Amino acid sequence: MTTTKTPTSVGVGFGRRPLAALSMAEYRQFRRNKTLVFMGTVFPIALPLITFFLARRDTGSTAEAATTGLEMFTLMALLFVQYYSVLSMVTTRRGEGVLKRLRTGEASDWHILTAPAIPSAVLTLVGGAIVAAVIYGAGSPTPVNAAVLVIALLFGIVVFSLLGLATSAVTKNAEAAQITSMPVIILTFVGLNSLHGVLPDRLAAIADWTPFAALSDLISLGAAGKLDLTTDAATDFAGTFADMGRPLATLGLWTVLALAVVATSFRWDDRG
Repeated sequence: MTTTKTPTSVGVGFGRRPLAALSMAEYRQFRRNKTLVFMGTVFPIALPLITFFLARRDTGSTAEAATTGLEMFTLMALLFVQYYSVLSMVTTRRGEGVLKRLRTGEASDWHILTAPAIPSAVLTLVGGAIVAAVIYGAGSPTPVNAAVLVIALLFGIVVFSLLGLATSAVTKNAEAAQITSMPVIILTFVGLNSLHGVLPDRLAAIADWTPFAALSDLISLGAAGKLDLTTDAATDFAGTFADMGRPLATLGLWTVLALAVVATSFRWDDRG
């Protein structure tokens, strides 16, 4: 990732709202990086919509195609926008000595670590609204429980932001992020419903506990009212809340694990 200025060189005035000031500074840096902007807008919107229309043509089921399109959006947005941008920006800031300098100011540690996730989180939420509007505007059945879809996206933003921070602990520079991010990328793809179904039973049981498998379950539950599109019978609005337990527990477990790694292993200075 190439930057021309750091958050401290664009005139961050903390005042009484250090998180807002830091987030705005990170937004300016994000906006200047054309690669991140392109990856954060075009891919997470275009590819899921293409997937949706192709799936609708091939299967003839708009409900299943809608779930597939929403799952693809969540994958692209959380992995290649949320996770990778947090990993890249935090690692770059550390290498430039920005994180260490920010700790001497008014901002708390959680302000400093949260701010890099804000620009990508906003893009993810806006992109989700656009993709959902197109999918359901194209005639797909309304989601069984839209609140579950929102919960999945918000929880996913938190989990993948924390995974980005955790990965940065073992990442020397932004270029090395292409290597250190591979375990999380592989783990995420394993959780895809389409791939999950072809895994051997033992591997599939393990994949059930990956963070994206939990998110896929929530998306399927919110969009179609069932955890498994191929076998489960659809439930109603109230029933979706009863089925959220395991996916939410899995995401909660990954949140605690990522927080523990960040708390014990995160480095504020390359020379430290």
